[in-house]
Amino acid sequence: MVKTLDRDEVTTILALVKDPEIPVLSIEEMGIIRRIDVSHGRLQVVITPTYSGCPAMAVIEEDIATMLKLHGISDFDILTEISPAWTTDWISPEGRKKLEEFGIAPPAGKARGTLLGHQTVACPQCKSTNTCVVSEFGSTACKAQYKCKDCLEPFDYFKCV
Repeated sequence: MVKTLDRDEVTTILALVKDPEIPVLSIEEMGIIRRIDVSHGRLQVVITPTYSGCPAMAVIEEDIATMLKLHGISDFDILTEISPAWTTDWISPEGRKKLEEFGIAPPAGKARGTLLGHQTVACPQCKSTNTCVVSEFGSTACKAQYKCKDCLEPFDYFKCV
């Protein structure tokens, strides 16, 4: 019964759900979880896609449901809200650190309402800022492909949105 759970317990459970496209991050660290409400014995988890039409959302919903059920929670709803739109500003500081450790340059600065408006991008390998854009689109639409001119390593940059 959900009544015995508090928001912190549910948050801890949902922190186990990984982003299917960047499995070193949880969906909580990505800022996908917008709200967790427990009322009248029912849990409601509200999520926001990283972009409209994100193909990973069905997997994320399924993973949330599986994790909740594994922890004995069966009375829940998972709702998707698209407004306000997700922004890279919602990625947690721990999430940004994990992105860099994984080899993806985290968003530089604050979102400006455009995919391509970014500051200097540091190489996640050697930390040099002597980098260049190879392609405005990387392994996913939310990333650009960069190359470090010092260590010569290619890397993804998570664009500010």
